[in-house]
Amino acid sequence: MRLRGGGLWLLFSITLALGMLSGCGRQEPEQKPDVAAPKPGPIAQTPPPPPAKPAPPELPPLFRDIERRTFQFFWDTTNEVNGLTPDRFPSRPFASIASVGFALTAYPIGIENGWVSRRQAVDRTLTTLKFFRDAPQGPQRTGRTGHHGFYYHFLDMQTGHRYEPWVELSSIDTALLMGGVLFAQSYYDRDDPREKEIRDLAELLYKRVDWTWLQQRKPLISMGWYPESGFIQHDWAGYNEAMLLYILALASPTHPVGTDAWEVWTRTYDLSWGVFQGQEYLSFAPHFGHQYSHVWIDFRGIRDQYMRNRGIDYFENSRRATYAQRSYAIENPMKWKEYGENVWGLTASDGPQRTMQYFNGEQREFRHYSARGAGLRDDFDDGTVAPTAAIGSLPFAPEIVIPATLEVHKRYGEFLYSSYGFLDAFNPSFDFDIPLKTGRLVEGRGWVASDYIGIDQGPILTMIANYRNEFVWNVMKRNPHIRKGLERAGFSGGWLTPEGQTPQATPPDPEAAAARAIGVAESRAASTAAQKSAPARPAPPK
Repeated sequence: MRLRGGGLWLLFSITLALGMLSGCGRQEPEQKPDVAAPKPGPIAQTPPPPPAKPAPPELPPLFRDIERRTFQFFWDTTNEVNGLTPDRFPSRPFASIASVGFALTAYPIGIENGWVSRRQAVDRTLTTLKFFRDAPQGPQRTGRTGHHGFYYHFLDMQTGHRYEPWVELSSIDTALLMGGVLFAQSYYDRDDPREKEIRDLAELLYKRVDWTWLQQRKPLISMGWYPESGFIQHDWAGYNEAMLLYILALASPTHPVGTDAWEVWTRTYDLSWGVFQGQEYLSFAPHFGHQYSHVWIDFRGIRDQYMRNRGIDYFENSRRATYAQRSYAIENPMKWKEYGENVWGLTASDGPQRTMQYFNGEQREFRHYSARGAGLRDDFDDGTVAPTAAIGSLPFAPEIVIPATLEVHKRYGEFLYSSYGFLDAFNPSFDFDIPLKTGRLVEGRGWVASDYIGIDQGPILTMIANYRNEFVWNVMKRNPHIRKGLERAGFSGGWLTPEGQTPQATPPDPEAAAARAIGVAESRAASTAAQKSAPARPAPPK
C-alpha cells in the first residue's frame, strides 16, 4: 500500500505542476455563462491487496524456560559412556531407543541456543552412534541389542542389552531412533573429520535396518518381533504415529518396501476419517499420533493422494485434532475436575494406578501408564492430563496452546513444574487413598506424576523449536532420504517442488472423493445419533 499510494501521490503532483506551468503567461479566458459544475464520477482504484496473514503469536518468556529445562533432561540424564537416554527419570530403570532419537535431535537445539558447545554435542552424538554401530545383534534372547538392524524397545542403561524378556524388537521405536540419527546426519555438515564420521555412521545405521524382514503380511510392516515367540501378529495400519516408519522404509537404500505399502497403509484411513467435536479429520485418539512424525517432517503444503482428495494436508489434520481435544475438554462429558478451555490434553502418559473407583457416584476405571485420548474410536479418559499433549502441538494451534501452557503453569506449577520442566502428567480428579503405581497425591489437588518421560519431553522441546524458527524441519528438509521417502509415498507440492517449478494442482479422484463423501455423511449421521441417544454420562466401564 505504501508504494501504491506513494505512486498515486507522485502522479498527482506531476500533473498539478505541469498544469501550473502550462498556464504561465496565458491571458485569462473570456467570462463564460454560468454552467452547472460537473458531478463527480467514480474514481478508478486499484483493488487493495489481500490482508496480510496475521503473525503467529509471540511466545511468552515461560517457553524459553521450558525449552532450557527440557533440553537439560536429555543432556543430564543420558549415559555419557554409551549415549543411552532413559525412558523415564528419576526412576530411570532402563533406556528407551525412542528417547535416544529425541536426544540426538535435542543436542543441536542446545548448540543453537548456546546451552552446549558444538564440540560437546559432537562428542555425545559420536558416542551414541558408535554404541549402536558396535552393539551386538542377533536372534539370541539375551545379550543382544537388536536384530536385522532393528533395536529392542528398552535397553539396559549400562550394558545396552535387551532389558527384559517382555521387551520387543520394535519397528516404530527404531523409526523414532532413526529420525534422530538422520537429523544428526543432516545437521553436522561441516568439513570436519568428526562431523563426517557422524554422517557416515548415520548412513550405516539407517542402511542396516531391514524393513522388508518385518513385512510378514506384505505390504504392511509388523509392529515387531520377540525371540521367544516370533513376529507380532499386528501390522502398522493407519492412521497413527507410523507415518515416519513407512516414509523411512520407502526411502531405504538397501531394504526398501514397495510403494504399495503406503497405498495399503492409507487404505485403512477411512475407518478413522469423520467428524468429532465439530472437526472433520483423520482421528487418532491419543495425541502423540498427531505429533511424532511432525517433529521431523514439515507436512505443511505437501500432500499424498489421500490428502489431495480431502483438500487438506497432515499439518491441518493435526491442527483440527488439537482443536477437537480442547473442545472435548470444554464439553467434559465425564465431568472430570478442572477440565476446560485451558486445561486439556490426552496422550500416552503416566497415571496413578490401575484401579476401579467411584467418582461422582459412578464406578470409573483409572490406569497407570496408558494411552489416553478422545476421538472417533480407541478413546480412553480417566481424568489424567499430560502437558506434552498441548505443548507438543504448539505449531498446529499456538493461539490455544500458549494460553493452556500458561494456565497449567499458573495453576499447577508449584507441584507440577520442576527441574526439567513439566512432570509427565496430573489428575485433579484422583484423590483416592490407595497405594499408587507411581507419582504422589497433593492434598486438595489430586495426583501428580513423579517422573519425566523421554518420549513426552521430546515433542515439547522439538516443537517449540519448530514454532520459533522451523529449526528441526529445515534441517530435515536437507536429508535426501526424507525427501525420497515422501516422494515414493506420493507426496508433492510445497517444499518438495523442485527449484524453479511451480507446484501443480493434482485433480482429486472423483470416485474416491465420492466414496469418502459417503463415509463422512455416515460419520456425521452416526455422531448425531450417538449424541441424541447418549446419556448425560457414559455408562460405568465393565
